[in-house]
Amino acid sequence: MSKKRREIPRFDHPIIETHCHLDYLKERPLEDILLQSEQLNIERIITIAVAPDNLERVRQLSQMAPWIYGTQGIHPHEAETYNDEVEAEIRTHAGDTKIVAVGEIGLDYYYDHADREVQRTVFRRQLQIACDCNKPVVIHSRDADDDMIEILRKFEASLTRRGVIHSFTSGPGLARYALDQGWCLGFNGITTFNKAESVRDIVRISPIEQILLETDAPFLTPVPYRGRENAPCYLPFVAEKIAEVKELPLQQVIEQTYHNSLRTFFPAG
Repeated sequence: MSKKRREIPRFDHPIIETHCHLDYLKERPLEDILLQSEQLNIERIITIAVAPDNLERVRQLSQMAPWIYGTQGIHPHEAETYNDEVEAEIRTHAGDTKIVAVGEIGLDYYYDHADREVQRTVFRRQLQIACDCNKPVVIHSRDADDDMIEILRKFEASLTRRGVIHSFTSGPGLARYALDQGWCLGFNGITTFNKAESVRDIVRISPIEQILLETDAPFLTPVPYRGRENAPCYLPFVAEKIAEVKELPLQQVIEQTYHNSLRTFFPAG
């Protein structure tokens, strides 16, 4: 018989799931996942758009409950599907009440699913949408640190809401640039992986005031539930690991990351 995994902790202070993909969850009914998350004091969930064919689905999900929100944007893997029609849809809905950011956008040179120049062009166009709509941005960046910094530099003055580089796995150069410029860094179950010391090093240099908690569900399930589909209910394990790595009281991490999430995505809430 396999060793029983410890139960998911429930914190008295609420926490916010800043990055997941509710429409990708398959192992359990979505209603069950949302109920468990609510019972574990996950106060708000942001589900993230990535492609033209899920922009509308994310908007629909954001209407399922008052505490579910969404984004609108095209992932770098899908950059070659971006066109004027897609941009018009993102612009039209970026101001919707339940849409809190433009994303997930950025650069991914690890998989290179889309031409790099196309990725850069699409990234710039979507950053401009965020500027025009006064929205924060949810950025995906992998193996593209130099180009990421170069592009973000051009938007330093106009992208006033900043946002987050989510699932941060890049180097200290991009981390320090982003932190100096007022961006948040998002951390998830990767922080619990045995071979992820480089990510934990970034956690150590990141001020707790600029850290956001996320799961990126259904991907990157944290220890001790690796092997299962990830879900927002596992977010407490990420909070625990951040507290351990930064040698801070768990309560401080929970409270501060909660306020960071409000500041970034819900400035009036």
